[in-house]
Amino acid sequence: MIETRIGIVGLGNMGTAHAKYLIQNEVKGAKLTAVADPREERLQWARDEWGEQIKTFGDSKSLYRSGEVDAVIICTPHYDHPAEAMDAFDQNLHVLIEKPAGVYTRQVREMNERAAGCDKVFGIMYNQRTNPVFMKLKDLIDSGELGEIRRTNWIITDWYRTQHYYNSAGWRATWAGEGGGVLINQDPHQLDLWQWTTGLMPVRVRAFCQFGKHRDIEVENDVTAYVEYANGATGVFVTSTCEAPGTNRFEVTGDRGKVVIEGNRLTFWRLRVSETEFNRNFNGGFGSPECWEIEVPIHSGGAGHEAITKDWIRAIREGTQLIAPGEEGIKGLTLSNAMLLSTWTDNWVELPIDEDLFYNELQKRIEQSASNKQVNEHILLDLSNSRG
Repeated sequence: MIETRIGIVGLGNMGTAHAKYLIQNEVKGAKLTAVADPREERLQWARDEWGEQIKTFGDSKSLYRSGEVDAVIICTPHYDHPAEAMDAFDQNLHVLIEKPAGVYTRQVREMNERAAGCDKVFGIMYNQRTNPVFMKLKDLIDSGELGEIRRTNWIITDWYRTQHYYNSAGWRATWAGEGGGVLINQDPHQLDLWQWTTGLMPVRVRAFCQFGKHRDIEVENDVTAYVEYANGATGVFVTSTCEAPGTNRFEVTGDRGKVVIEGNRLTFWRLRVSETEFNRNFNGGFGSPECWEIEVPIHSGGAGHEAITKDWIRAIREGTQLIAPGEEGIKGLTLSNAMLLSTWTDNWVELPIDEDLFYNELQKRIEQSASNKQVNEHILLDLSNSRG
């Protein structure tokens, strides 16, 4: 079977990383045939590295229309992901986008609708879905081992970033350059995993975002959010880039116990009988269900970007189901948008969010953003994916 020809749009850190493993033939059935970037120095680097076997283009539209590719990996700034994906769909190409899906759900929803209107495979680079520890958590929840979920709690404050980091590029931590701060830059994987592992999206959100806390930046870098789910469960999400030492601890409590992920270890405090049953039958003054602490074995490996690319190529060639469908990128972004909107309006936000209200509030901040001129001129292709 002929190899699937791949094009990469954006040769920043992430685009270059994808290109390298494709060039090294680490993805069976795929072949890198073209790259696009507006920076001539990056295209010259590609020519020097790979010679004439790779076609180079100064813009994505030329690549999409070249006939040199069957599928594309989009590694551009956050704002450009939906527009680039839609243009690629219009040229009958399969698409894999880097995370996040975009900056605001209104545009991402339009991208999803365009994807639904064609027969191409659409994926998103949620490589943490292949991390064995999160796969095991999802398995425990999906199998009913944990029982009905009652509480979620994720504290992820180990994204420490200095002022020097933020000063290293004019687009960093600006509304026009990135569309947000810790929620859109550092946390897309966690926001995705929060809903993917549990299978739950909140019905409403109340969040408190602090902008430029202990740092001279425009955007949010400290967030505490409280959510409520349809089944009565609640959740808390706490994140920061200005806390040292930080914490990364994810807890999910259910009717049959509690799971904690910390330090790449998964511990299951399993109740011998469910809390519901114990509460119904216990007649003493004080007591609690018998609980067993279980260190759940986790196999090594996983979480690599190439794992998602391999899965995407397999779906293209064999029709298999994707681990990370592109359409699901809107879920984590919805959580991010809801947290910001709750802070901006100083109120609860019900899901689905008012997408027009969020968009209008975001535009107010973009208009005042320090990097507004740069972004409007689109001279920062792929820089947002080079930051981490």
